[in-house]
Amino acid sequence: MNTQTTKQLHVGVDVSQETLDVSARHDSGEPRSGQFANTSAGHRQLITWLTKGGRSARVVLEATGVYSLDLALALDAAKCIAVMVVNPRAARKFADACLQRSSTDATMAVALQEYAARMKFVPWTPPSAAVRELRALARRIATLTEEKTRELNRRHAAGASANTPAVVLNDVAVNVRHLQRRIADLERHAVALITTAAPLQAAYQRLLSVCGIAQTTAIQLLGELLVLPADMTARQWVAHSGLDVRHVDSGRSVHKVPRISKQGNAHLRRILYMPALTAAQREPHVRTFYEQLVAAGKKPLQALVAVMRKLLHAIWGMLKTNTDFDGSKFRKLREAA
Repeated sequence: MNTQTTKQLHVGVDVSQETLDVSARHDSGEPRSGQFANTSAGHRQLITWLTKGGRSARVVLEATGVYSLDLALALDAAKCIAVMVVNPRAARKFADACLQRSSTDATMAVALQEYAARMKFVPWTPPSAAVRELRALARRIATLTEEKTRELNRRHAAGASANTPAVVLNDVAVNVRHLQRRIADLERHAVALITTAAPLQAAYQRLLSVCGIAQTTAIQLLGELLVLPADMTARQWVAHSGLDVRHVDSGRSVHKVPRISKQGNAHLRRILYMPALTAAQREPHVRTFYEQLVAAGKKPLQALVAVMRKLLHAIWGMLKTNTDFDGSKFRKLREAA
C-alpha cells in the first residue's frame, strides 16, 4: 500500500486492445501524457515510466475485460503503485460532469487521471488465479450455450420446411452435438478446478442447495460472484447486478414507474433468471413470496425480478455464513446488509 508523498502521481489509463493512453500529473503541475503497447513489454515500460525517480502512483483504469486484466495485475504487483479499476459507466459520467466534450482515448485518459485526483480511491483487490480461471470457463460455457440455442432455433426453422435439404439438417444437428460435447468438456474442467480449492468447493455446494440451481448455473454464479471484493454488502451485490430499483420523481408532474437500473453485470441478471423462475414455481416459500407480490398488483415479470433480487441476497448470506439455503427464511430476508 502506497503512502502519500510529494512525488505521488495521479494517473489515468485508457485501455484499448493494442494501446494504453496515459495521463499523469502531481497534485500541482501540468499533466504528462504517454502511449504504450498493451503487451507485457508495454506494461513494464509503463511501470518504469511511472516510478522513475522514486515516484509512487495511484492509477485509475476502466474495467474492459481481458484487455485491462493483465495490466491491472501487472500494476498491482508493482512496487509504489496502487491501482483502482472503475466501472466504465462511472468513468463516462464523471467525464460528462467535467464537461468533457470530446471522447477520444487521450481525453478519456485525462478524465481518468482527474478521477484519480478528485474521487475516493478504492484499491483493486485481484481475484485468485483459480477464480479468474473459473470465470473464464463460465463465460465460455455461457457463450457456447447461447450458440447452441441459436443452432437449435435454426434446426427448428429448417425442419419446418419440406424443401430444406437433408444435408443442411444433418449439418445443424452435427454442430449441436459438437457444441454439447464442448460445453460438457468445459463443465468438467470447471468442476475439477472447483474441487482443487476448498473455498470454491464450499461455495459450490452451498449454491447447489438452492432450488433451481444445478451444476451449470452454480459454475456461472461462482465465476461472477467470487471476483467481487469480499467486503461488498448484499445491497452492493444487487447494485452490481443492475437489479436495484431506479426511482424517477420530480415535483408534481414527473412520476415514472420504478424500474431496475440495469446498470450492472448483465451476466448475473441472465444467470439468475432461470433459478428464480424455477424457485418461484417449485420452492414453497419462494412461490408464496412471488404469489403475494402478484396479488398485490405486481406484474409477473416484476415479481420475478423481485425474486431474483431476493435470491441474490440469500446467496450473499449463504456464502458469508457458510450455510445452505433455507426457504423458511426467504421472506424474512432484509434487503439490506
